[in-house]
Amino acid sequence: MNKKILVGIDFSDCSINALEHAITIAQRASSGITMVWVNHLDYSKEIFSVEPKDLIKEVEGKFNGIIKKYKSKLGREEFNFQIRKGKVYKEICAAADEINAFLIVIGTHGSTGFEEFWIGSNANRVVSATTKPIITIRAGVDIEKGLKRIVIPFDSTKVTRQKLPMTALLAKFFNAEVHILGMYTSSLDDIRYRIQNYVEQAKDYLEENDILHKETFIETDHITETTIEYALKVNANLISIMTEQETKTSNLWLGPYASQMVNHSPIPVLSIHPDRIRFFNG
Repeated sequence: MNKKILVGIDFSDCSINALEHAITIAQRASSGITMVWVNHLDYSKEIFSVEPKDLIKEVEGKFNGIIKKYKSKLGREEFNFQIRKGKVYKEICAAADEINAFLIVIGTHGSTGFEEFWIGSNANRVVSATTKPIITIRAGVDIEKGLKRIVIPFDSTKVTRQKLPMTALLAKFFNAEVHILGMYTSSLDDIRYRIQNYVEQAKDYLEENDILHKETFIETDHITETTIEYALKVNANLISIMTEQETKTSNLWLGPYASQMVNHSPIPVLSIHPDRIRFFNG
């Protein structure tokens, strides 16, 4: 089965930037791309000045223009679009499931208060609701799209290790260097030993897959800030994290660490949804 990357599009510069990042990954992964735009009640806030009856034709025209501009970069891989109707985050998640996407890429305006386009106001909901790996890229991020260095922070939770296989896969595509970051947030010996053990497991995994890597341990009271500071210091172009969700299925909002990272990181963020069955169970 052909691999697919899904890209959420609202035709803002932010979402086009996300598309360009997705194309760079698709080139290395020999993957196709499906772009998704969702027709919702707030379309009037977006970048369309046409009457509602002409909206779909306008959207199709914009998509065809994008395909014409970027198609040559994907070679023979499939490059198409979907127009859907409903709640944005639900439709993007549903589309990703339908095409069996191995990755979602979406732009976000972060927490600046600027939510003129729907991608900005729905990125956190998509991250929270999907079970697919998802890369979020903040508006205004001007960063080299090819992956050279990926930062992967480890804490004391079992699920922290589940982001390793997808991170390693992306690193393999680009021959990128993975920076393993052990995050000490406690002085308790058993917790610190657990983090050290997880970092050793990560090193073993990366060595088995012939992936360049370095490890660093940092004392911190604020995981988000410390991770971003370290990523900026080493000129990383991706941070890999786990999403932290409430246990109630009705709660669609992310926990503080993941939402802060998605909203504030000037570096693209790969978010992995916890799965307590797969990967390093035990």
